[in-house]
Amino acid sequence: MLIRLWTATWFALLALTLAAEEPKDELFVAKPLTERNSFTAGIEGPGCDAAGNLYVVNLKKNGDIGKVTPDGKAEVFVDLPGKSVGNGIVFDKKGLMYVADYTGHNVLRIDPRTKKVEVFAHEPAMNQPNDLAIAPDGTLYASDPNWGKGTGQLWRVGTDGKATKVAGEMGTTNGIDVSPDGKTLYVNESVQRNVWAFPIAADGTLGDKRLLKKFDDHGFDGMRCDVDGNLYVTRYGKGTVVKLSPGGQVLKEIDVLGKQPSNICFGGPDGRTAYVTEVEHRRVVRFRVDQPGLAWERAQKKER
Repeated sequence: MLIRLWTATWFALLALTLAAEEPKDELFVAKPLTERNSFTAGIEGPGCDAAGNLYVVNLKKNGDIGKVTPDGKAEVFVDLPGKSVGNGIVFDKKGLMYVADYTGHNVLRIDPRTKKVEVFAHEPAMNQPNDLAIAPDGTLYASDPNWGKGTGQLWRVGTDGKATKVAGEMGTTNGIDVSPDGKTLYVNESVQRNVWAFPIAADGTLGDKRLLKKFDDHGFDGMRCDVDGNLYVTRYGKGTVVKLSPGGQVLKEIDVLGKQPSNICFGGPDGRTAYVTEVEHRRVVRFRVDQPGLAWERAQKKER
């Protein structure tokens, strides 16, 4: 009896010791997911589906889309047709993928089950659609910079695929996302270093923009919201991701192990893993956050 009691006690103490030694869920500390130089210099995107799979553009060449497993294994998922080259990626509630095709002036739609690629929206007046955001009702918004002129514009793409310009005469529009309540569109300008907030009207048009935050140095690229409405903005050239409150306050800045982070998304089993595409080392890095990403949460409620 004493031997059995001692043995049970010993195993209980061992379990407590092992539990204490297990690594905690360390937040806001970046670690590599894929190997260095595992992508091309055009590494961008990225986007996660409802199951947490990560998709990143330009894996082996400009014009493909790669799929990355949770352990960092990357393979080509699909080749885009013709001369199309992808940039930003988002998913709708049905699980369909939308890709900004900046060379074809398109927004492409891809069914991940069949890998069928089709032109969802085409607009010759687009400069080069860069990044995408999706509103709760399925409306898409696209940033559209003209890098040569240092200008940019914004487009609304309805669920019918019709593209309408909703803002012009801006700086180099790049990162873009919609707030959790669907009432605010956030857009950054890479060269001018501004982050703007537009009110979204009931018909999807935009009201007058207000300056959310201006930075004095380095550029911007992609950005995404978490479920609390905080913005995570990649700071291209500085090698960080900055977390901004909905009011524009800097809450945190995360080193992402390379000077050229191009874009960010959230995924993983609980939506609390941030994935960042990093151009300097042509790889994906990841870090844990305190709240799930907004796109991940919406994907969990997807339509069947």
